[in-house]
Amino acid sequence: MQRAVPEVDEILAHLVAFDTTSHKTNIPLISYVKDYLRAHGVASELVPTEDGQKASLFATIGPRDVPGVALSGHTDVVPVEGQAWETDPFKLTLKDGRYYGRGTTDMKGFLACVLAAVPRLRARTLTRPVHIAFSYDEEIGCLGVRPMIAEMGARLPLPRVVIVGEPTGMKVVDAHKGPVRWQIDIAGRAAHSSMSHLGVNAITYAGRILGEIERIEDELKRHPPEVRFEPPYPTMQVTTIEGGTASNIVPIACRIGCEVRALPGLDIDAIEASLNRFVKDNCLPEMTAMAPEAGVRVTRTNYVPPFGAEAGSEAVALALSLAGQNETFAVSYATEAGLFQDAGAPSVVCGPGDIAQAHTANEWIEAAELEKCMDFLDRLVDWAAA
Repeated sequence: MQRAVPEVDEILAHLVAFDTTSHKTNIPLISYVKDYLRAHGVASELVPTEDGQKASLFATIGPRDVPGVALSGHTDVVPVEGQAWETDPFKLTLKDGRYYGRGTTDMKGFLACVLAAVPRLRARTLTRPVHIAFSYDEEIGCLGVRPMIAEMGARLPLPRVVIVGEPTGMKVVDAHKGPVRWQIDIAGRAAHSSMSHLGVNAITYAGRILGEIERIEDELKRHPPEVRFEPPYPTMQVTTIEGGTASNIVPIACRIGCEVRALPGLDIDAIEASLNRFVKDNCLPEMTAMAPEAGVRVTRTNYVPPFGAEAGSEAVALALSLAGQNETFAVSYATEAGLFQDAGAPSVVCGPGDIAQAHTANEWIEAAELEKCMDFLDRLVDWAAA
């Protein structure tokens, strides 16, 4: 039965055992990592939330007077509720060369490899530092990494390069889409349904806005195709809708959630302005003529920037060299890479596992993927010591 490197096996078992579903604390896992690093002579810094229930962790191995390579990953996982697991999702299970457990692919497998590389880094005299950057709440909008990035260049060093270890099958990814999410709140006026002319039906006006979202979506599909992505254009879709009180009341409120998956370079502000313009011209005049208190509010609730490495990127060149590859790829899912890059740290995405396994029941990662990741990190150790 194929097993990963023994130290990876042990560390991954510990990490999976921590239930770090995004709505829960990650402090026990962070404490484990902090203690592990301390045992190997590595100090770490925490960037906690105000309530102390979550924290990101940053550590440096090697010299502190030169910029280095950061190995970045998130500690949170998605829920297991409603999924039919055949094993305990929080107990690492090895079967037929696969490690089963929540987060094995997304992305505790990478975290385990990074930690397993620490003794190897400590055994060498490094001329270039290697940083460890573990975040929280990536799964709900890349929230936790933002305060840590804000500290870079001040309390924390700004990395020379960031390698984000999201699951790519150890292929080098130099571009991905980014999600932008809005909440649209429609406020009408309630009335008895037999006297509908006295009310303002929030759901009716929501219907008009849904039509405009569909129009924008069709327009985005005509975007010049970017054949590296699947699908090869930006997408927009309605993701949630709720409204109404009872079948005999004119609906006073309706709420729409919608999302764009943006390609690098897409003008998000223009899309938002178009939506607001439609509301102003096609909804508000009729709504407020009947009910001055009626209105529509469009709120951007989250933005994870799309990622596109710059031409000649040092991060991409290094990752290709460490992976022994000469081809890069683009993906449609999002990572923290765009946030690091926007902060001035050239980034790349490369990590073990198949994204198709992420978020699924019986999530698993091949032992061979973890071995490939350790080979990658061994070459990084050599690079850092050169």
